Amino acid sequence: MSAPTLTDFVLAHTTLTPVPLVSEVSLHSAAEAMDLWELTRHDQPPFWAFPWAGGQALARHLLDNAGLVRHKKVFDLASGSGLVAIAAALAGADLVTANDIDPLALTAVGLNAAANGVTVATLGGDQLGSDAHGADVVLAGDVFYDGEITALVLPFLARAAARGALVLLGDPDRAHLPAGRFTALARYEVPVPLTLESTETRGATVWRA
Repeated sequence: MSAPTLTDFVLAHTTLTPVPLVSEVSLHSAAEAMDLWELTRHDQPPFWAFPWAGGQALARHLLDNAGLVRHKKVFDLASGSGLVAIAAALAGADLVTANDIDPLALTAVGLNAAANGVTVATLGGDQLGSDAHGADVVLAGDVFYDGEITALVLPFLARAAARGALVLLGDPDRAHLPAGRFTALARYEVPVPLTLESTETRGATVWRA
C-alpha cells in the first residue's frame, strides 16, 4: 500500500480516543482487534491500534517523572501506536525516534503525534542490531509477549544499557519477562480492552534494565 492508502486505512478503522491511564494523550484506536487483524492480513496483530498495558504504564511514568527524558535523545523500540514516544515528547525530550517494523504502525505514530501536537521521528525496519542510534534513553513497552522476540530484544537492551543509556521497560507480567533481570521502578493498575486481555485491568510494572 502507498503512504496515502496507509493513512486512509488507519483513519477509517480507528477513532481518536483518550488513553485510559494517560488521559493527556489521545490515540487513533480500534474497537475490535480480530476484525482489524483480518483486514490487515498481517502475521501479527495490529499492535499499533491499541494502548497496551505496558505502554500505558511506561507513558504514565514518563509524564509523572519528566526529568527522565527532558532534553534527552530518546529511542522507542517497537513503538506500535507511538504512545510511549508521544509521552516522551510531551515530557520534554529533545528528539524522539519511534521504531517499528510495521508500516501501518509508523503511519499511526505520525497521525497520533500530530493529534497530540508533538514531533516524533519514525524509523522503519529491524533496528535490533543497532546501538539505538546513540539515544540517551531507550524505551520499550510490551516487548516480552513472545519467547523468540524476547531473545532478540534482550541483547539490544543490554548493549544500550552497557554504553550508558537509560533503558526503561513497561510490562504487564508477560510470561517471557526475564525473572530477576531488571529493577522495578513503579507499578500501575491499567485499564485494558476486555477483548484483548480477557480482563478490564492489568497490573503493569515499569522496569529499569
